[in-house]
Amino acid sequence: MKNRFYKMVAACMIGAMAFMAVRVPVYATGNVDAGITAVLSESLGNQEAGTLNDAGISAVLSASLADAGGDGQAGEAQAEAPVQEAEPEAPKTICGYTNLGIANVENHLNVREGAGEEFELVGELPVDAGCEILAENGGWYQIQSGDVTGYVKSDYLLTGEAAAKRAEEVKSIVARSATMTLNVRTEPSTESTIWTTMAEGEELHMLEDLGDWLKVEVDGDECYVAKDYVELSDQLQKAMTMSEIKYGQGVSDVRVDMVQYACQFIGNRYVWGGESLTNGVDCSGFTMKIYENYGVYLPHSSSAQAGCGTKINSSDAKPGDLFFYGNGSGINHVAMYIGDGQVVHASSERTGIKISNAFYRTPVCVVRYLSE
Repeated sequence: MKNRFYKMVAACMIGAMAFMAVRVPVYATGNVDAGITAVLSESLGNQEAGTLNDAGISAVLSASLADAGGDGQAGEAQAEAPVQEAEPEAPKTICGYTNLGIANVENHLNVREGAGEEFELVGELPVDAGCEILAENGGWYQIQSGDVTGYVKSDYLLTGEAAAKRAEEVKSIVARSATMTLNVRTEPSTESTIWTTMAEGEELHMLEDLGDWLKVEVDGDECYVAKDYVELSDQLQKAMTMSEIKYGQGVSDVRVDMVQYACQFIGNRYVWGGESLTNGVDCSGFTMKIYENYGVYLPHSSSAQAGCGTKINSSDAKPGDLFFYGNGSGINHVAMYIGDGQVVHASSERTGIKISNAFYRTPVCVVRYLSE
């Protein structure tokens, strides 16, 4: 208790000395020491007065300073304590991109192998599709989007704040199937009819979050999936690679040419009832116009087209054959097989003409119209 009291008194006297050093000129060091001794002696009581000399004062002050930080530089030591550096912030991303570019075109933006129009096409960016800008090279940007890496003209790519603003306007919430077979239903209930099934990894555009269920779009139709079996994320459309189009052995020149002809319209608009490959078509309008170019005339209806030609097994499909999909009550969508397990089709107003996995939905049937 006594030591603690000494320390408290010493701290008070240090403060008094600092105040006196600022406010009162000191002319006699000895008088100051005597004054300190007197004050301490009076404060500590008569029983301590005889023992508190100059050495005692020094001892009390030293002990107090030691407890406060050591050698009279406690305040300085505290002030110089190292400041912990803040963790560096992760780069801000928009729909998964850190240096976002968005295709600012009417239909699609060509992606080339090099920075110049003389280079071969390696893919296409649909209107409002997103990409990561990797570098700039004399009026061209090197970009990466989906499985495509190449160059696009900088004049046709939104960047910076303009790209961020556009992304907010056109991004969609995508529900990615996280199960081997995702049931897509006509109503948000396990008691409702299965409209179609989707393969694992396939993506659906989310229209509304209903809690345990999501309203989604599949090829322009509204249906429902259980939220527990999908993964949600904000996304922009991605580039489509032309190298995805591969042909198997024994495919005729007509089939190869048909695929090349159809794929030049990738990225063009979907229009319900439309019959223009450049200004807008729906799914059956697309296949109708492709086949018309090769002298085969099909009706403008997916269910009617399925009734023409010869039905085959999906495992026997060749480029140019048509895949038909249903909605639980009948056929409602058609796509053209292009080889390598893929189809090209006019999917919806949101995506336009695109390439998909042939089994992104379970096909109802596959039909052949061309002879071998």
